[in-house]
Amino acid sequence: MRFNALALCRATAMTAVLSMAGMASTAHADDQVVLKIAHFLPAVAPAQTKVIGPWCDALAQKSQNRLVCQIYPSMQLGGTPSQLVDQVRNGIADVVWTAPGYSAGRFPAIEAMELPFMVANALDGSRMTWDYYNQFAKDEFSAYHVLAVHIDGGAVFHTANKDIVNPLDIAGLKLRTSTRLSAKTLQALGGVPVSMPPAQVTEAISKGVVDGGVMPWELMRPTKIDEVTRYHVSPPAGQPLVVGTVLTMLMNQKKYDSLPADLKAIVDETSGLPLVETFGRVWDEVTAANMTYAAGLPGTVVHPLSAETYEKMRSVTVSIDQEWAGEVTKRGLNGQAMLDGARALSAKYFPVQN
Repeated sequence: MRFNALALCRATAMTAVLSMAGMASTAHADDQVVLKIAHFLPAVAPAQTKVIGPWCDALAQKSQNRLVCQIYPSMQLGGTPSQLVDQVRNGIADVVWTAPGYSAGRFPAIEAMELPFMVANALDGSRMTWDYYNQFAKDEFSAYHVLAVHIDGGAVFHTANKDIVNPLDIAGLKLRTSTRLSAKTLQALGGVPVSMPPAQVTEAISKGVVDGGVMPWELMRPTKIDEVTRYHVSPPAGQPLVVGTVLTMLMNQKKYDSLPADLKAIVDETSGLPLVETFGRVWDEVTAANMTYAAGLPGTVVHPLSAETYEKMRSVTVSIDQEWAGEVTKRGLNGQAMLDGARALSAKYFPVQN
């Protein structure tokens, strides 16, 4: 009888502990905030595996799992890459990673970073882009809570059947471009720009719809363009690349405002310049790895442009600067000040070009 009474006491105590644990678990679940994060690349892309995923891990660890993520790669929430900025603004997603240039005309100020021959790598290029954003482009992102603004470090020529050793080799080539200014730059060089999402490029090359793409090294393996291209042509070492694409990580403002103060502090601590620099470092690491990988593929040619060819390309695209400044001035912005500021930052971060 004494044994049964003791067992009953122990069972009652255990039930109470389990009940308290269950209530704590329920309270924890009720307290948990889930961020829906959308982007346009496959889940295997470095953007997710090396930056967005680890950022989410940091949020969860620092918040003791009160702030967690659900990531939707490859446009799994629907729509097209150009619609991501509206998806996060309207709350369909809580956070997106996208290129402002995919939504042509929506973000004219930040577009200065996509002028030809602006950046030579991703880390310093992203620091430069963050500087420029804070000086000249914050107003056009006022509808969002901005987590990061960075750049891909610049794009190179990836072609299926024709090598590029002088400017004339670009004439008539149909190449995928990512933004309005990359299209204008390619046109100035004599090429034919074709706009399409990264996910469609490999099939388009394999079917002869395009001859290749003007794309960063980072996209090569996630999109598998290495399987359909033979030639990969970069600028001379240390020199700015022909074009670059600005990328942003944006959060729904209402979602951010709804967070408790301690969770806001965690988001703030892990975003801004630290996140910008993480994107830049990862892009540079992946660029180096993919260049090495491509150079080891049978029948693949990886080479820099000659100094002479490079300078010819720069000379035929120089007028794009003033065209851009004039265009944005017509929209009520100080285009010349933005252009001068962008080029000054480029000279500061990449003095080798001067």
